[in-house]
Amino acid sequence: MFENLTERLSRTLKNVSGRGRLTDDNIKDTLREVRMALLEADVALPVVREFVKRVKERAVGTEVSKSLTPGQEFIKIVQSELESVMGEGNEALDLSCQPPAVILMAGLQGAGKTTSVGKLGKLLKERDKKKVLVVSADVYRPAAIKQLETLATDVGVDFFPSSVEQKPLTIVKAALEHGKTKFYDVVIVDTAGRLHVDEEMMGEIKDIHQALNPVETLFVVDAMTGQDAANTAKAFNDALPLTGVILTKVDGDARGGAALSVRHITGKPIKFLGVGEKTDALEPFHPDRVASRILGMGDVLSLIEDLERNVDKKEAEKLAKKFKDKKGFDLEDFRSQLQQMKNMGGMMGMLDKLPGMSQLPGDMKDKVDDKIFMQMEAIINSMTKGERARPELIKGSRKKRIAAGSGTQVQDVNRLLKQFTQMQKMMKKMQKGGMKNMMRQMKGMMPGGGMFPGR
Repeated sequence: MFENLTERLSRTLKNVSGRGRLTDDNIKDTLREVRMALLEADVALPVVREFVKRVKERAVGTEVSKSLTPGQEFIKIVQSELESVMGEGNEALDLSCQPPAVILMAGLQGAGKTTSVGKLGKLLKERDKKKVLVVSADVYRPAAIKQLETLATDVGVDFFPSSVEQKPLTIVKAALEHGKTKFYDVVIVDTAGRLHVDEEMMGEIKDIHQALNPVETLFVVDAMTGQDAANTAKAFNDALPLTGVILTKVDGDARGGAALSVRHITGKPIKFLGVGEKTDALEPFHPDRVASRILGMGDVLSLIEDLERNVDKKEAEKLAKKFKDKKGFDLEDFRSQLQQMKNMGGMMGMLDKLPGMSQLPGDMKDKVDDKIFMQMEAIINSMTKGERARPELIKGSRKKRIAAGSGTQVQDVNRLLKQFTQMQKMMKKMQKGGMKNMMRQMKGMMPGGGMFPGR
């Protein structure tokens, strides 16, 4: 998300010049470039106009802090205004009511509403330790009810059965009653979507809203529709008292216009981002972190949270003990590391949150392909337990068997073994010389001897 905008803004903001203060003249060209970058990112025109106006008002005549250059001061203003456009901070769900707290999900067909119900159910169950019930009132699409039932089973939350013969109002009233009698903390209601906003759809969802009186009414919208996402959200907001927005498919949206338009146009906060197809790919929306990513400064806080949430503590302790006891690093350990990286959204998902990634050349980013890591895991899975413990056993005929079992070529197996050997050597050096030695080794492996070329 935001790749195009980040690239454009990073290039533009490098060119800010000035002596001691920012003036109308020395920021005119930069502001024009910022305006173009936002329009190309499909940010709604009224949002762009207001944004540029506010940045200009704050920047012109600003005394530059002694610790900052004019360029840095300008970037600080741009970052602050980006945060302001998207909301001042993360707005969490307000579940402080007599249980069960009802969350109503609304949105157009294909926006990812049903998937978001499953993801939100999982997040509330695992992070907030809530007892969650989900129900589908989408009687127009039989597959939607079955899809939600399957999702509920996958994420471990309870599903309230419904069928296409029932009326949506009957379903939701029965689900709410069941939620009360069985002492559920949260009931999440999936409503029907249409291909476009129509009166019939709005009338139905208004009736459901009135019957349930939900504490949260969340509008689910596809980020890839750009400023249309903000306009659709406004149409729903005019009909329903929305409390927030879930932006889905942001991992496939290189522009990011929706994230910058929704809050301004609807006045409602973005509460979550859907960042992938997996059931745990739902992140709370933090405007300050997103603004930092847009400006190529990374999002280290989210990366730390990902690590804390996804790193298997037992596996990490086991590996640490192996190191302490000077036992070797084997392919079983290597596979475990690959799996944990996959749980964190893959290599690209991690790298996107690191500062300076926007400066990496495109050809280098292309080399970071998560499919390679999946292939590596498949190769290790095709080995016997003995081969994983003693990779030196893997010779000619064994390599052919492993390649056939993993659907790869012998050269792929050779490549994995070579990479594993390099990693094994690095681990041994770390055991002998500690972390400093390992960092020196890693630095030597990086292009140009450092993390980011040209820095």
